[in-house]
Order: sequence, then structure tokens, then C-alpha cells
Amino acid sequence: MQITTVKKILFYSFTIALFANCSPKLKKSFSQLSKPEKTWAIFHPFKAKKGYQISKEVLVVTDSIAKENIIGSDNNGGQLDAFKHSFWMARSAQVIGKNAALSLGRAHEKGNYQSYLNRKLEDGLLPDKPSSDMDLYNNSVGATVGKKYKNASKKIIINHLLDAIRQGKLRMLKKDNFGNFLDCQGQIIPHDILKGKWDNNKCLIPTR
Repeated sequence: MQITTVKKILFYSFTIALFANCSPKLKKSFSQLSKPEKTWAIFHPFKAKKGYQISKEVLVVTDSIAKENIIGSDNNGGQLDAFKHSFWMARSAQVIGKNAALSLGRAHEKGNYQSYLNRKLEDGLLPDKPSSDMDLYNNSVGATVGKKYKNASKKIIINHLLDAIRQGKLRMLKKDNFGNFLDCQGQIIPHDILKGKWDNNKCLIPTR
């Protein structure tokens, strides 16, 4: 048996043992990850544990922001959605480093594409390319903020990202006041045209 193969076996065995000894909640969370996210976790086991804690923190903070109605409550392509992803990456960059954070974000989006292929819903909807492009853009902004303000408090990070949203530095999907998705010409995109399509005419715009 080649040395590289032995090393791989030992590495995977170590990782499996590491997650096997985790709390039931963490093991359940790992089991629910997409294949790309599981692969990322396997190659970053210690960072994955920290990432799990950050993901819980992000949900709590995003829910709090939604209740305060600072930037609305649209978690499907709106300003709140932009905040969630940028805050996730900012905190991840602070804790596990910018490069690891961005690779985790890319793994998540690859998982969303697999969910699309398997017709699995995310937040009640089928993922699509414009939503993924939006997330990746906001991930990059958030990771940059996290790296720049590595030792800043959560409150400072939140304020920086809220300012970025108000200044249009993040991206969201164009909608009308009734929640209909619009193309870049401002026309409503019929639901039956969007249904089940990865590539579609949803329009990314600044978060002003």
C-alpha cells in the first residue's frame, strides 16, 4: 500500500473519530450538510467545530436584526439575506481566517447547486444561480470586513455591515413591493418561468 494512501486512511479515520466524539447536536448538524460541506469539514475538522458555533450565532443575530426591522425581514434575496451571509463570513474570517471562510462559503454554494439538481428546497425555495451569485458576492464583502477588523467586537462588525448595506456595497435581488422578482428592466418575472430553473432573469442590484 502506498504511503499517501495510508496517510489518507489515517486522516479520514482521525476525522471520523473526531466527529464521532462530538455532541449529538454537532453530529446531527454534520449529517445534514451537503457533500461539498462535509468534504470541507473533513479537511478542516477543528475549524468546522468553530464554524458550527458561528453558524448558530449568525442565526440568532439575523433573527434579532429581523425583529428590530432595521433592514426589513426579507431573508430570500433581500437586505436581511445579504446581511446574514456577510455576517457569517465576517465572523468566520475573524475566527478561522479569510481563506478558510471563503472556501466554506463556496462549499455551501456548491451544496446549493446539488440541492437544485436534487430538487431539495433551501429556506422553502429551490436554489438558483442569481441567489448563489448574490451569496458569493456578499460572502466576499463579509470576509474582507472580518479580516480587516479581526479583533473587533460583534457589535462593531454588525454596524460595519449595516453601513455597507445602506451604502449599497452588498447585493440583493430586485423585487417589487409585493415580493415579486423583477428582471433588470423592472418587469415582473412570472413564477412559472422561474420554477425549476437554475439560470433565470433575476437581477442583482446594490443594497440601497
